[in-house]
Amino acid sequence: MVSQALTRPLMLATRALQWISAVIVMGITSYFINKGPRGQHIIYQEVIAVLSVVFFLPAFLSPFMPKMLSPFVFLIDVVFSYLWLTAFIFAAQDYNENDCFLYAPPFRSCGRKKANEAFIFLAFIFTLIGMLLELFALWSYRREHTSPAAEKHAAHPGPGPAPPRDAPAPATAEP
Repeated sequence: MVSQALTRPLMLATRALQWISAVIVMGITSYFINKGPRGQHIIYQEVIAVLSVVFFLPAFLSPFMPKMLSPFVFLIDVVFSYLWLTAFIFAAQDYNENDCFLYAPPFRSCGRKKANEAFIFLAFIFTLIGMLLELFALWSYRREHTSPAAEKHAAHPGPGPAPPRDAPAPATAEP
């Protein structure tokens, strides 16, 4: 079975890509807010990106402290996967359904808007992958660190090893 030591680099790489995508979305969206009118979708994307940059930081420590951080990080991933999916839907509506050049913010290059949409999608995908890896890490940690089940013959009273199961029953003295 795959151990935690083998999944740590994969988790760290996923978390780094997740965080970098959120930082890029934050930068592009901040540029849009600075240069043009601020629509509700742009503000939503900015808020999600800023919150992600802060809340994704514990995920970098999660591979090394799974018992303490994995449940918390898993919950953050579940919540933020939905938030990023919503941000992607807003971006897709703004930049693909209508003329990109005229929407959110108007008269800015479509290249930046499409890049923002792409990095929003990447943040969503890496959050989803991080969530699955976190679940796997929590499962493997519990599997590696639980005590073995009680032995079959642990209920054998008395000293010494338990007799084999096919041994004849001990004789009982009847009065």
